[in-house]
Amino acid sequence: MQIRDLPYSDPGDPDVRSGPRFLFWLGRNQLGGQLKSLSWGLLHQLGIAGLPVTVGLAVQAVIDRSGGRLALAGGLIVALGVLIAVGDTMLHRTAVTNWITAAARVQQLLARKTAELGSALTRRVAAGEVVAVSTGDVEKIGWFVEALSRFAAAATALVVICAGLAVYLPSLGLMVALAMPVLALAVLPLLPRATRRADEQREKAGKATELASDTVAGLRVLRGIGGEELFLGRYRRASQEVRRAAVRSARMWALISAVQVLLPGVLLISLVWYGATLARDGRIDVGQLVTVYSAATLMLFPLRHFEEIAMAYSFSRPSAQRAVRVLSLHRSAQEATVEGVTPTGDLYDPATGLMAPRGRFTAVVCGDPDEAGRLAERLGGHAETGEEDDKAAAAPPSVLLGGVALDEIPLDAARAAVLVQDKDPVLLSGTLRELLDVPSSGLVTADAALEAAQCGDVLSALAQASPDDDGDPMRTRITERGRSLSGGQRQRLALARSLVTDPEALVLDEPTSAVDSHTEARVAAGIAKLRQGRTTVAFASSPLLLDAADRVVLVHEGTVVAVGNHRDLLRTEPRYRAVVTRETDDEAAAANAVNGIGDVSTVRSDDVPAMKSIEEIEERA
Repeated sequence: MQIRDLPYSDPGDPDVRSGPRFLFWLGRNQLGGQLKSLSWGLLHQLGIAGLPVTVGLAVQAVIDRSGGRLALAGGLIVALGVLIAVGDTMLHRTAVTNWITAAARVQQLLARKTAELGSALTRRVAAGEVVAVSTGDVEKIGWFVEALSRFAAAATALVVICAGLAVYLPSLGLMVALAMPVLALAVLPLLPRATRRADEQREKAGKATELASDTVAGLRVLRGIGGEELFLGRYRRASQEVRRAAVRSARMWALISAVQVLLPGVLLISLVWYGATLARDGRIDVGQLVTVYSAATLMLFPLRHFEEIAMAYSFSRPSAQRAVRVLSLHRSAQEATVEGVTPTGDLYDPATGLMAPRGRFTAVVCGDPDEAGRLAERLGGHAETGEEDDKAAAAPPSVLLGGVALDEIPLDAARAAVLVQDKDPVLLSGTLRELLDVPSSGLVTADAALEAAQCGDVLSALAQASPDDDGDPMRTRITERGRSLSGGQRQRLALARSLVTDPEALVLDEPTSAVDSHTEARVAAGIAKLRQGRTTVAFASSPLLLDAADRVVLVHEGTVVAVGNHRDLLRTEPRYRAVVTRETDDEAAAANAVNGIGDVSTVRSDDVPAMKSIEEIEERA
């Protein structure tokens, strides 16, 4: 795989059993690139290893006054210089290619998992951690993959050089060969502590990133309540903890670097002293001493790769573990078993008993907004299967569409069949035409969707900001997340985008919570008209939207407890009336007494003036 061939057509199915296994899987899937990098690395390292031999030959030729051998040594040095230059250049190219392609593979895996999980991802993993994995962690994982082949080349070169020195000059070569494993492994006792400190630093950095992400996302609210300084102080303390952890980690790595400078220095001093003694006694030639000394000196260069691979692994292992935590998540406990099926029919949730008949507009009322959000996600096939749900039996039953479980059909088919718009939809940057250019049935035009969502004022505002003379709002660019628009305008544009998609079943979570009552009534009527004959489910507590629905379902404590139309439920179901009208306990008791619900004798005479008739309650609703 070359950089120009990215992205991967299929990044593969990763091994997510552990961080090390994931790193091994990455390396195995880039075996071709690793072998190329290893080959060029060997050429580079062995070219460097050959320099001491040629230098020794040149020195000995000068001592022996042999011009022919000196010329031969010079030619060999030039040839080795060319090999070193070529090997170093190609090693760098292939190593960087391995880095970038590995990082790209991880990013594609994360993007695919994000698309699979949708909004359920941030309920299982903090948003700050997802950002950290997709940015800094990806680079650290790529670093380890890139350093692995260079380390293998360096280790191979060290073995070859030590064996060659032992054969060339046993008296000094054995000394170097025995010392090299000690130099390479001397830092191992320090690595666990360095790794722990590095893990602590990254954990604190992840929390600081999460805090910063949450603060930026809620900056508007913080400014409204005057909480900027409070959260700024929290982030300042978190960043200082990151700084202190980074300093402690850097001290350990500085100690490791110092050890790798000190011990080779001791080896070189010992080698020079012992070699000079042998040369003085005439037991070895000066050229041989120069050869061994030069080889030992140059061996310090590949020896550095041992420190690098240790650092790369210690930094990439926790990064790989965080990536595995995200990649191991699944949208449900079951795997897709039905291929090529786009089901149609009633939308039914066995866990709650919620039924949305095909072709009808069903409104759902939940007293708990969080429960409504979770139920909306379930209807879209995003089952709540937290990390503790290792067994399929522990997961709730899948939602059925036309009798077919959404968990049993491929993800793209499930998304095409059921579309969920949450209460805080995101608008991507781009023009309005690009925003509405989404996969759809083609039966609903952009104009019809904008009209149903009551986006007339939005179009007027965009027309004034249009870059064209004709004031075409469709060509006006919308800023990131639609920050230039009001909350109600963003909500209606997101609704229009969902209506254009025209799925078999559309699930809306509080689609009109940010608009005024007059606009809300028109939006409710627009949805009912445009989605006529299509299954629509809206989670809401607004009487205006509930009155526009064909049927209303009340969900209480995770179970359907009442079904009917808005007005009938308002008269007969006190729990429904309490949610919709936001009535107080006294008002609820009075209304129950009027309708003969509960113990009428418990209503005191002084409570009678506070009673409201059903007509008054309906008028308030």
